[in-house]
Amino acid sequence: MASPPDICIRGAGIVGRTLALLLARERLNVALVEFPQPNTAPDVRAYSLNGAAKALLQDLRCWPEPPAVTPVHQMQVWGDQGGQLSFGAQEQGVGQLNWMVDVPALETLLMQAVQFQPHIQVVQAPVAAPLTVVCEGRTSQTRAELGVGFDITHYPQHAVATRLLCERAHEGIARQWFGWCAAPGLTQPQAEVLALLPMGGEGGREVALVWSVHPLRAQELMAMSAKDFALTLATACQNSLGGMQLSAERAVWPLQLARAERWIGPMPGVVKQSFALAGDAAHSLHPLAGQGLNIGLADVAELVRVIHAKEFWRPLHDLKLLRRYERARQADVQAMGLVTDGLQRLFAQPGPVWQNLRNWGMRGFDRSGPLKHWMTRRAMGQSADRADG
Repeated sequence: MASPPDICIRGAGIVGRTLALLLARERLNVALVEFPQPNTAPDVRAYSLNGAAKALLQDLRCWPEPPAVTPVHQMQVWGDQGGQLSFGAQEQGVGQLNWMVDVPALETLLMQAVQFQPHIQVVQAPVAAPLTVVCEGRTSQTRAELGVGFDITHYPQHAVATRLLCERAHEGIARQWFGWCAAPGLTQPQAEVLALLPMGGEGGREVALVWSVHPLRAQELMAMSAKDFALTLATACQNSLGGMQLSAERAVWPLQLARAERWIGPMPGVVKQSFALAGDAAHSLHPLAGQGLNIGLADVAELVRVIHAKEFWRPLHDLKLLRRYERARQADVQAMGLVTDGLQRLFAQPGPVWQNLRNWGMRGFDRSGPLKHWMTRRAMGQSADRADG
């Protein structure tokens, strides 16, 4: 990239690299800041991606091949007192509800694509540009330096994640349980959410675990031997997949609902330079709905759409231009935040009255027909009248 950058992207994760590739296709020169990463344990995360995210990545030729991508044909959800929900691809008239994607495989494809794009220069430190897009994640240092507030609601839960090999095949079903469990040192049982997500391709027996539990319970689970952990998990998920064996290390992190107070603004003390936030630097959700990366990629798609459609005379740092992006995305992110936060709070309420109410609601929603269809389509990244096989 011989010319000065039009846009500097701070953060070379999935969201940052995807944005860089899309902007390069607009013939914009991009400086992609790849901050040094400390040596860490193997990544055990897996992302649930909807149809819109898949189409975006396929268009960039960065969609992984099986077994790094696993179609989800059905989702089963159990409440804490007999409530149950089931979402099936067949009843929606589609081939899959969504896809589980292995994080390292997707990151590798994006990294390779960036290397072959002449409009992208990977740099080790931020450079001046008319527009800086911050994609550093929820602990973004740049966001703090810009003086952007980050409104955080800390949940009384940590996520425990790992991979497991199961006795029985997952059959392309994503399984989730809302329940209660005692935590050491606490007198009352605490709410938890357990999700087993199909991995390893069609017919596979590997699952990704995301277990949202009280921090003290998380400490207990992390301290268990691999064998005891697998036995405890098998009991918690009612032996739905038979015997289990850990196939990766365990990871743990705190859960939160967060949103930046503003997503755009002028670069402090600099003329004709502005910034925008995208991905986890702008928002963070509870993982129970599996929409985190879908929302981040939707940020990317909208920002590129706004830039592509801008008036020829309007510069990239124009705040009126960037407000189009901010307005378009804030509403959708707030709506999804309300849904995930509401579900988390609903299932965290103790007592038989709340148990009866939420499980009655689950059973009613499962039979609701048009409402269930609309909600499922929204989660799939489709409008209610679009079919995608």
